[in-house]
Amino acid sequence: MTATTVGAPAARSVRSRHLAGTGPLLRLALRRDRVMMPVWVLVIGASYMSVAQSFAALYDTAAKRADVVRSTASNSSLRALYGPVFSDSLGGLATWRMIGFGGAFAAVMSLIIVIRHTREEEETGRQEMLSSAMVGRRAPLTGALLAALTANGALALLVTAVMATYARGEGESGAGQFAGSLAVGLATAGVGMLFACTAAIAAQITENARLAKGMTAAVIGAAFVLKAAGDSASADGSSVLTWLSPLGWAENVRAFAGERWWVLLILLAAIGVQAVIAYTLAGRRDIGMSFLPARPGPAHGRLGTADALAWRLQRGGVLGWGAGFLVAGLIFGGLTDGAADLVGGNEQTREIFERMGGRQGLTDSFLAAMTGMLGMVAALYVVASVLRLYGEETGQRAEPVLAGAVGRLRWAAGHLVIAFGGAALIMLLGGLGLFLGYGHRLPGILGASLVQLPAIWVVGGLAVLLYGLYPKAAAAAWGVAGLILALGWIGPAVNLPRPVMNLSPFTHLPKLPGADMTWPPALILTAVAAALVAAGLGGLSRRDMLT
Repeated sequence: MTATTVGAPAARSVRSRHLAGTGPLLRLALRRDRVMMPVWVLVIGASYMSVAQSFAALYDTAAKRADVVRSTASNSSLRALYGPVFSDSLGGLATWRMIGFGGAFAAVMSLIIVIRHTREEEETGRQEMLSSAMVGRRAPLTGALLAALTANGALALLVTAVMATYARGEGESGAGQFAGSLAVGLATAGVGMLFACTAAIAAQITENARLAKGMTAAVIGAAFVLKAAGDSASADGSSVLTWLSPLGWAENVRAFAGERWWVLLILLAAIGVQAVIAYTLAGRRDIGMSFLPARPGPAHGRLGTADALAWRLQRGGVLGWGAGFLVAGLIFGGLTDGAADLVGGNEQTREIFERMGGRQGLTDSFLAAMTGMLGMVAALYVVASVLRLYGEETGQRAEPVLAGAVGRLRWAAGHLVIAFGGAALIMLLGGLGLFLGYGHRLPGILGASLVQLPAIWVVGGLAVLLYGLYPKAAAAAWGVAGLILALGWIGPAVNLPRPVMNLSPFTHLPKLPGADMTWPPALILTAVAAALVAAGLGGLSRRDMLT
């Protein structure tokens, strides 16, 4: 028997040991994410469906669609936000509007899944317990990536089905419609898997889940900025900056416009390279360790209060969200002057803006709609900030703080001040960005941004209530925030019934700027938020802490 024949089974045996337990870990991950994964997939799929439906209703003739293509080609701000248009078919327009955002949403979904089942498991100590059984060194990473692959595979199927349904009637053959739809689905899921591998690398490099999420989110943000910069400079997606971004690769697949299938091979190659790097790093470190270990702190503590500790833990999130809102405001503000060109004479598009931002002038409606969207996104920030309390508690980092002279309410108050006050700060920065991008009406735009705060605080108050009374159900606050965002984004486009829209607290706010300020709704929402916070803190003060 030769050395080769002996070595091959040995190599296979080593690989099998490294992957032992992958199946059970995958089943565990799918069971733990049995709610989160379907919600993410359905929300992203519903976004594609909403956009496709709205375009089918708004641009029902070839002439109207050609007008959209012409206005986009000459508007660099629109290209920066959505990218260039490669086709004036309904499928092509829906792809233009959604491919960048859909890919970014898939990337966020993937990073959450991968970090949750790799670095978070190590940080809480659960992975060490699991690894004491028959679990291979690379099994946790493999299980996490397979879970992300499952979610992105389901997303690809759903997006393909949605686009195939609404691409009918384009004058294309059935094969052409399916090819374009499949290209959209694969491009969206491909971007998701690419950033799943990016998250896998971050999980090996960093020592805690928060930093791993932040690093991956920063890469996603950089990819979006590169694509925006490249698309604003080029009307055909050929800019070098666009090709440096995975989101730019997704748009350059050119679904419904003579698909470039070879671009998907670039995505696949990048996924493979990152996966190899992640597996190599995973095989060269111990559980719980990282390649960038946390720096030792000073010999004498510099944080004298629980409030200072809360700020130290959350300052990165506040500054990151604030910078993102400032940039988003600049982009939306730059689009304001071109809003009339985008709408043109299309009454249905005008009605959508009016349902989102009120029936005052088109510019005011656009500004009100954009500040409303920033407010609904800020609701995600306040939920994340409030649920940091849950993370500190379950990670057993709250116990040393509460063992001293710090009471539960004082400890929680430090985080809640940052959550609710931080929402005000990022909305101010978003309003400032709108003003800088638009160049006019600073007081009115800032007022429109700040009037969103009562509704944001209601969502935050609900998160406090769930955490204080039913901490294991606190993650449901994400579902509420996601539902509100979906209602605000999709509801006006499909003209949902008023009782359904009224489920969102943002529906009850005055549509500033342009409309008159009505104080009762804002005051009532503020009172509701205060009551929810008080009830949540009351529950926190009476219940046992989680262990």
